[in-house]
Amino acid sequence: MSGVTIGQAAAFVGITTKTVRHYHAHGLVAEPERDASGYRRYGSAELLRLVQVRTLAGAGVPLAEIAALLDADADRFAAAVAEVERDLTARIEELTARRDTLNRLTDGNRALLPDRAVALLERMPGLGFSQSEVATAREGWVLAKALVPEGFEEYLDHLEQAMQDPGFVAISLRASEVATWTPDDPRIPGLATDMVEHYLANPEQLKILTGMQARTDAGARYRMIADHGEEQESAAAKVAALMEAKLRAAGVYIPRRDEG
Repeated sequence: MSGVTIGQAAAFVGITTKTVRHYHAHGLVAEPERDASGYRRYGSAELLRLVQVRTLAGAGVPLAEIAALLDADADRFAAAVAEVERDLTARIEELTARRDTLNRLTDGNRALLPDRAVALLERMPGLGFSQSEVATAREGWVLAKALVPEGFEEYLDHLEQAMQDPGFVAISLRASEVATWTPDDPRIPGLATDMVEHYLANPEQLKILTGMQARTDAGARYRMIADHGEEQESAAAKVAALMEAKLRAAGVYIPRRDEG
């Protein structure tokens, strides 16, 4: 009695009998004839074919492509294997990126912001900013990165440079105090004037305000970022409105609410 049973063939090749039958169903391996006892006997040719199919399937070749691949000439086979290798490389890179994202989730900041932005957030407490101010900055940056991704890296460039300027840090700390003011606080106009004068005197820092203007839907996107964390009619909102009016009067482009 020549050949082996399906169970033996599956064990020799390192797969299950279910997988062997699956290969038969897809026409990848011909089913051997039954012997006099009614059993199918797998010979060396069937075993070789099973090994070839298992190897290609394990390498990521879709089952629908394996039959044609096994029947191809050497050049076509090599080209097809090279294409599978490229696909596998792309999948590995995608899975690696997903794994890195999962690792970054242990740090909420790093999951949503690039390392440069996280480093700036970590510097802020040492410059005098409170944890609530750091949290507000973080939320604003996450929103800015999502709404205007094409301008976010340049925005960080300007911000990194500005945070080395004591004048910028000082005016920013003053601006952070506005959260505790009432909407009719008499200091509002003076703060808006001082902030505008600082930015106009430092054009590179002015780009922190103007650099996040989206190419499309400018008004809507700018307002989403600029108004984040500010209640309508609050002291902060009034300072922002005064600043925008003064900057426009000075010839600086600031999108308006109704601008598409």
